[in-house]
Amino acid sequence: VTGKGMTPPQKTLFPPEKICMDWRQKRRPGAGLYNLGSTCYLNVILQCLTYTPPLANYLLSRRHSRFCRQQGFCMMCIMEDHVRKVLYSSASAIRPRAVIRDLKFIGEFKPDIPGDAYEFLRCTLSAMQTACLSGSSDLDVSSEETTIIHQIFGGFLRSRVTCLNCTGVSDFYKVFMDVLLKIKGALSLATALEDFVTPKQLEGRKSFKCSKCKKKVPASKRVTIHHAPRVLTVCLGRADDQTSRKLSQVVAYPEYLNLRPYMSDPAGEPLFYSLYAVVVHTGHTCLGGHFFCYTKASNEQWYKMNDVSVESCDIHTVLEQQAYLLFYTR
Repeated sequence: VTGKGMTPPQKTLFPPEKICMDWRQKRRPGAGLYNLGSTCYLNVILQCLTYTPPLANYLLSRRHSRFCRQQGFCMMCIMEDHVRKVLYSSASAIRPRAVIRDLKFIGEFKPDIPGDAYEFLRCTLSAMQTACLSGSSDLDVSSEETTIIHQIFGGFLRSRVTCLNCTGVSDFYKVFMDVLLKIKGALSLATALEDFVTPKQLEGRKSFKCSKCKKKVPASKRVTIHHAPRVLTVCLGRADDQTSRKLSQVVAYPEYLNLRPYMSDPAGEPLFYSLYAVVVHTGHTCLGGHFFCYTKASNEQWYKMNDVSVESCDIHTVLEQQAYLLFYTR
């Protein structure tokens, strides 16, 4: 078996043993967020990140801003300030002004144009990753993957390609920060994950160039989770590739998820994750509609967060939603 993409880092930017997975302080939920135009898509992501315990613990410790040398836009400083405001505010809702002000630096977003929550999540984590790397130069790629952001959200996927001509096996590894699942025909998260790890045939134009056979050959490719992240983010792909219409079916998801069956080593100990946030999209098309979310606060209670409104709810309500994004923590 040959493997590509798993070089050990030369330098560890954030020591993994310093990551605290449980809330350091328990408190009531924080403030809601004003919708400043068409900004529900960013409000839900800000709320889900605020209630991600290892990230919130780090941001509340102010470890980043104490040493930040970044001139101008810094997503880590913005998030540090934002999380602090939300969790410590006595107001029932606050305006995420700094995020709106710097939207153009985060991605292709404008406050008055509806955006996609999944895309905003990816761009925000990417901007936070860039901020963690500012001031570090000449790092190898593996070392860049040791920031606090990668240590919390990052994992590795393994693509194992088997040549159907000589049965030679090649492994390729790549980092992932979230898992995008196809849900057409899937009635549960388990079914969608099983489909994700089911071998796919590579033939015709998608044939694989085998290093042993020295030519393009039909092959089978199986993707598995090789190294599980501390926080697993799943997007249930609700845009139909063919029609670009929204897939509105209910996909059942559990409060506790065992990731072990979808890993490269499925026979190991169970690897349990606990649900702590859900983003819901309402509306018939993917482009319009409205986003709101459910998050579990540090007091272990669930809340529905819909822009300015923050209302307590129970886990049964949380599990009955037409979910778009699921956040699980180990």
